[in-house]
Amino acid sequence: MAPGTCYGRSDLAPAADTAECAARLRAQLPADLPLFTSPLRRCLALAQSLHASPVIDERLVEMNFGAWEMRAWDDIPRREVDAWSAAPLDYVPPGGEPAAAVRARVRSFLDARRAEACEDIVVVTHAGVMKLFAAEGKALPERDWLMMTFDYGGIFVVDI
Repeated sequence: MAPGTCYGRSDLAPAADTAECAARLRAQLPADLPLFTSPLRRCLALAQSLHASPVIDERLVEMNFGAWEMRAWDDIPRREVDAWSAAPLDYVPPGGEPAAAVRARVRSFLDARRAEACEDIVVVTHAGVMKLFAAEGKALPERDWLMMTFDYGGIFVVDI
């Protein structure tokens, strides 16, 4: 995929070698923790390399950018990108979903884990979803969690 492409819900293949990434992560993660994953291939492939039976959870899927999906950011009308930047939680890309809907999914996922009294889990998901985990778990202000970046195969710990 070309750099500068907008993608979220698009079901892309992993950009990295999942076996190599999983081997590195296994050395850092406690064994036998429950593992939850987005159903999108770029997460599912890594999850399946990490765990014999990962739990697929639709709430962990990345934001749907609608008509922006797979377009170069430079080709998206500037007024639309500016409107999204001005109100990232509430703006709805044409045919997509607002980040507030993703946040509601993340909250629902976390509430379910709390109800199950899960102490430690592993989650394989997307950068946008991870930003919202940070917003919920670290009580970060919007300006801070929006600026966070996550690398594929990175570890980010959140206490909920």
